[in-house]
Amino acid sequence: MRVREQACTDETSSMSNIAIHVLSPEEAREQVGALSAVLIDCVEGGASVSFMSPLTGERADAFWHGVADGVADRERILLVAREPSEGMIVGTVQVILKQPENQPHRADIAKMLVHRQARRRGVGAALMRAAEEAAAKAGKTVLVLDTVTGGDAERLYERVGWVKSGVIPNYALWPKGGFCDTTVFYKQISAA
Repeated sequence: MRVREQACTDETSSMSNIAIHVLSPEEAREQVGALSAVLIDCVEGGASVSFMSPLTGERADAFWHGVADGVADRERILLVAREPSEGMIVGTVQVILKQPENQPHRADIAKMLVHRQARRRGVGAALMRAAEEAAAKAGKTVLVLDTVTGGDAERLYERVGWVKSGVIPNYALWPKGGFCDTTVFYKQISAA
């Protein structure tokens, strides 16, 4: 299912018409290798995204198989960004729909990942817009996410209208060790 074609308008953008797709459970399973390649690249690049370095293909694949199961169970939405010429997956984000019963209106945004070769081309912003749209279609009105304090993603979230809620010191580890702080963001949206 195609969410929509996102045209990049960033001055630094060299990718136009980034194709953002919502993957079905079957498509998610078929794309495990491509999704793992993006995840491994991000971890190798120093991203604190729940995994320590070195991240093996086996561990990455197991993670994405679990995500595909969550998509099949309607607990999450998995979106991917494909580069325009060859259709290669260069980014991904998830909308976590399953929440406690007193928070049916909320979703978490998780694992917003962009391959290092595709960064600064508007991929992250396009993924975030599409994730917000998918969450709204699912009836969600409050979105929450966390990210490493001071990183590129933090600046991206501020640029696309997310509100900084606070910083948690020593929240996680960098992939090669050492603590990093995490900034929590939220965004109010209208359900579709």
